[in-house]
This record gives sequence, structure tokens and C-alpha cells, in this order.
Amino acid sequence: MMKKLLPAPLVSLGLFVMWLLLNHTTSIGHVLLALVLAWGLPVLFSELRPQKVRVRHLGTIIRLCFTVMVDTTRSNLAVLRFLLLPSQRRHPPDFVKIPLELRDPNALAVLAMIVCITPGTSWAELSLDRSLLMLHVLEVDDAQAIIDHVKASYERPLMEIFE
Repeated sequence: MMKKLLPAPLVSLGLFVMWLLLNHTTSIGHVLLALVLAWGLPVLFSELRPQKVRVRHLGTIIRLCFTVMVDTTRSNLAVLRFLLLPSQRRHPPDFVKIPLELRDPNALAVLAMIVCITPGTSWAELSLDRSLLMLHVLEVDDAQAIIDHVKASYERPLMEIFE
């Protein structure tokens, strides 16, 4: 019963605090409006939330975070080289189709965030059956190497964490 009344208490708290901070006021009108928004928005959008997250394997999470940091740093340097020395572009951009075994919607959301924050790549499309990810990559020399990297570095750890 309480879950339907307040489906996301932390989101509600965050909405309430952010509303007041962004408006720089604690007047009664703003407090009431913040309460209505903090309660109403999570209730209205509760059906959009994916299934409940069950995270496992803290060590895998830490290794994945480290991998993402290293890959993002390398990618930043590659994009910087590309921007500063465009005449020395090594390979053309391309779309790489990556077959996925990952099915958990939360894990797919994390995968989307990882590839979107990595400079030089962007999530282009996910097939309707979630079996294929099309990824746009700024420079593609060996598409199979990119597929292997995404599967080994991101998909397998995410499957271990979420599935």
C-alpha cells in the first residue's frame, strides 16, 4: 500500500529539495507546490520505471567503474587528437552492430550511459528484441575488435551484476 502511495521516496525527496533550491525560496506556496510535484510526479511516472534493481558482485562493479574510467580517458585523448590534428585521422567513422545477450532493462540503461559518456561513441539504436545494439564509433579500424571490447568489458560485467 505504501509503495503505491509513495513509489520512489528518494526521488520525491530529491524533487522536493531541488524545487526549493532552484527557486531560492521556502514560501508556503513554493513548499506546497514542491510537495505536490514531489508526490505527484513519481506516482504519475511509476509505470515507466523498469523492474526493481538487484545488484550483485561489488567487486565486479568496482572493476567495471575502473574500466569505464580508463576507456573514457583513452577515448578523450583519441578525440582530442582527432580535433587537434584532423588531417591525421586514422580510420573513418562507422556503425558497428553488436549482438547482445544482455536483457535486463537496468543493465541496458547502464550500458547506454557507458557508451554515451565515452567520447567518440554514441548509442544509435537497439533492436526491438534487444538482441542487437548499433553503435556509432568515430574511428573504426576493426569492427570485430570493438564488438569484442564492448562484450568483454561492459556486457559480461553488467550481466554478472544485474542478471
